[in-house]
Amino acid sequence: MADTIFSQRTTWNRIKMVVGTIRRIWAHILLLTIGFIVLMPFFWMITISLKPPALIYVPPHLIPIHFEWQNYVKALEAAPFARYYLNTSIAALCIVTGQLLFSSLAGYAFARLHFPGRNILFLILLSTLMVPFYITLIPSYLIVRILGMVNTYPGLIVPFLVSAFGIFLFRQYYIEFPKDLEEKALMDGCSRLQIWRHVFLPLSKPPLAALGIFAFLFAWNSFLWPLVVTTDPDMWTIQIGLAMFSGRYGTEWTSLMAGTTVSVIPAIVAFIILQKYYIRHLALSARLG
Repeated sequence: MADTIFSQRTTWNRIKMVVGTIRRIWAHILLLTIGFIVLMPFFWMITISLKPPALIYVPPHLIPIHFEWQNYVKALEAAPFARYYLNTSIAALCIVTGQLLFSSLAGYAFARLHFPGRNILFLILLSTLMVPFYITLIPSYLIVRILGMVNTYPGLIVPFLVSAFGIFLFRQYYIEFPKDLEEKALMDGCSRLQIWRHVFLPLSKPPLAALGIFAFLFAWNSFLWPLVVTTDPDMWTIQIGLAMFSGRYGTEWTSLMAGTTVSVIPAIVAFIILQKYYIRHLALSARLG
């Protein structure tokens, strides 16, 4: 009898192992399929950037037969991409710095300070997330023009130094902190600003990384606002520079794809560097939710 029970348990354990292995295989197949679908546009972009212009419309050649590295040289020589990179880098870094600073400060105030109208102000702030950017485009441009910031770095940067989404992100993160942290810091004579600086901010790497990635991608890929607020080619960003390859009578696809490939490198590098903290933020958000 004992041998029969042992044999049944062994058989059942083997069945569970087989089922688990099959599930893992199907999960890997599904993930590989999704990964292929996501990466295919990037692969196609790189492929076109390395093809001769006469072969870009030939579907069978997914991998170029002859690699035309000269396409990258032509793309970088066709426009002052060094200047575009400089403008975009300055704007993106300033926007990321401003959003991280002001969002963490405002998020701390909404989460840990008690002042009249706090909840009403927070609801008004959240309501701005439902307003499309296109509605505020003209008023924002008029304000920038009145302040004399057209064709300047402040014109590219100042309207995006504060993010309602970033404030909401930090508020939800800080509201879960235990009160003991603040009470001990207050007993040691710290001010509210010192508590934020020395207690809350060092523990905020996950939301800092998450908002930093979002803000950097937004600033780096921004096209409409730089197009509206800059008319001087010396102030153009890289996205406007890439649009110059699309002419009235045709598009230089090899140069466009070569320039686009070069332009996405900083975004990929930023995500690779910060992905650990970003994934930690997603795991923490799921656990808190």
